[in-house]
Amino acid sequence: MKNLDVITIGRSSVDLYGAQIGGRLEDMGSFQKYIGGSPTNIAAGTARLGLKSALITRVGNEHMGRFIREELAKEGVDVRGVKTDPERLTALVLLGIRDESQFPLIFYRENCADMALCEDDIDKGFIGEARAVVATGTHLSHPRTEAAVLKALRLAKAHGAQTALDIDYRPNLWGLAGHGDGESRFIESAAVTAKLQGTLHLFDLIVGTEEEFHIAGGSTDTIAALRAVRAVSAATLVCKRGPMGAVAFTGAIPDSLDEGQSGPGFPIEVFNVLGAGDGFMSGLLKGWLDGEPWPVALKYANACGAFAVSRHGCTPAYPSWEELQFFLKRGVVTPALRKDAALEQVHWATNRHKDWSTMRVFAFDHRMQLEAMEGATPAKIGAFKELCLRAALQVSAGRAGYGILCDNRLGKHALHAAAGTGLWIGRPVEWPGSRPLTLEPELGPDFGGLQEWPLEHVCKVLCFYHPDDTPEMKAEQEATVVRLFHACRRNRLEMLLEIIPSKVGPVDDQTSATIIQRFYDLGVFPDWWKLEPFATDAAYEAACAAITRNDPYVRGVVVLGLDAPEDQLKASLALAAKHPLVKGFAVGRTIFGEAARGWLRGALSDDQAVAMMVKNYSSLCGIWDAVRG
Repeated sequence: MKNLDVITIGRSSVDLYGAQIGGRLEDMGSFQKYIGGSPTNIAAGTARLGLKSALITRVGNEHMGRFIREELAKEGVDVRGVKTDPERLTALVLLGIRDESQFPLIFYRENCADMALCEDDIDKGFIGEARAVVATGTHLSHPRTEAAVLKALRLAKAHGAQTALDIDYRPNLWGLAGHGDGESRFIESAAVTAKLQGTLHLFDLIVGTEEEFHIAGGSTDTIAALRAVRAVSAATLVCKRGPMGAVAFTGAIPDSLDEGQSGPGFPIEVFNVLGAGDGFMSGLLKGWLDGEPWPVALKYANACGAFAVSRHGCTPAYPSWEELQFFLKRGVVTPALRKDAALEQVHWATNRHKDWSTMRVFAFDHRMQLEAMEGATPAKIGAFKELCLRAALQVSAGRAGYGILCDNRLGKHALHAAAGTGLWIGRPVEWPGSRPLTLEPELGPDFGGLQEWPLEHVCKVLCFYHPDDTPEMKAEQEATVVRLFHACRRNRLEMLLEIIPSKVGPVDDQTSATIIQRFYDLGVFPDWWKLEPFATDAAYEAACAAITRNDPYVRGVVVLGLDAPEDQLKASLALAAKHPLVKGFAVGRTIFGEAARGWLRGALSDDQAVAMMVKNYSSLCGIWDAVRG
């Protein structure tokens, strides 16, 4: 049974991308970390487009290897073929963007994990699940990895699968260029040409740039090179021509590249050429495996390549299927795609990781409420929040759909301990009770403190905003929220916007909806909304309608508790659960209030406090699950 659309095989690395643009790699001051390596990029890129993809490679038994495995899983890539090498390190690549044509890079691949891939890593049954197997050129450069690739290709053919080659020629990785020449794209080599030509007959599809066909065909005349490849392979040949798009040849090679089948190109600004080929290949494979005509497959490929050259990084630049359709329908609005706000919003919202369709959130980010309790000190509050985390972990028991809200000022140890537990983690930034909105000092005057946050933290901000506020109050609060939103996006952090108008003025069924629309009008697209519990269906309908008409890809709404007793919360949650956009709750004092008061004054032990919170939290989770039904 063909459970997989495509398996890619070969390189897998961690890309450390220089964050500064327009300078030498020597002058880079910080780096963004992404998954990399052509087959790894393609596996992720095709998964984003809706194909069921898998990767065969090796990674090290260390943090970078685990990062690759986890990121691939988040992208929806099947990682059964990702083997952990017990001895070798995961490959690294350091990259920079000097300008639209210069991209300094250094490969750290000396005896790296993926180059230890061997025939034993190729499982017959796994290959048999795939409709197609895609190889890339680098793993034909060494006898051990070549044997693994050839075994995979033979098994693919035996199981009736299609095969494809991305030539992906990097002279450095064939031992033809020095460590300082990582960006070199072409060096003539009869040995490399002979090696490639010995395998080209195994493929149904061969893809490369003109220079890559030069090495495959043994000639720097592109037509002659393509004809040399055609002499040994009946594959469809797709030749990439940079800004001129690409052409496909299914039969004899004509006298001009212009006579091949082509798809429309896209007039965009080139920002970063690294990874463009892998984006192109992802789109091409989507069209090819969906049985589209070559002009349609090339349209997908050209568009995906356009996304790649317009953004920072390789895999992070590739589009989702929804984003690709949005782009093809609407077209190019600004040549600098990364500056197209509507497109970037679709890109961000449709490529988020993890499923949070259920949200049972234990909120213990409270600060001033705990500080006001008898016996409270900063140290004791911090210790109590560690007990809150214990309770959350005990209730969640490793299951999905649970989370916490915890601050860093008083709850630092609990916040840090929550990392990697599988919990959704929200982290507040507002100064408690502030109006106009003021932020915690840790963010700094330029919001630079967000650079220190783990990427799994969700930035939560509470704004006491009301439509009847004075123009001055509105302007000040709006400016802070807008600035924070852009700082979150710049730092790759999700944002939760909480609004509580009832604390500052009268409300009706339209109040929250009016506020929601106002923030969307300002260009603020929170990943999450946190709303006070409404008393009527009409209020929920108005708020949810305001959200969905502006952002159909929003994560959803969580309802706060406002220290309500459990029976009142049950009725409130039952009303909220009728609306699909509401994903759950974020409740605090109803869960921890009694335990906190007892523990802080010394009347409860650690275990007693935890047990009390486990009981309350479990009860609330049960209520939500029952009313959502």
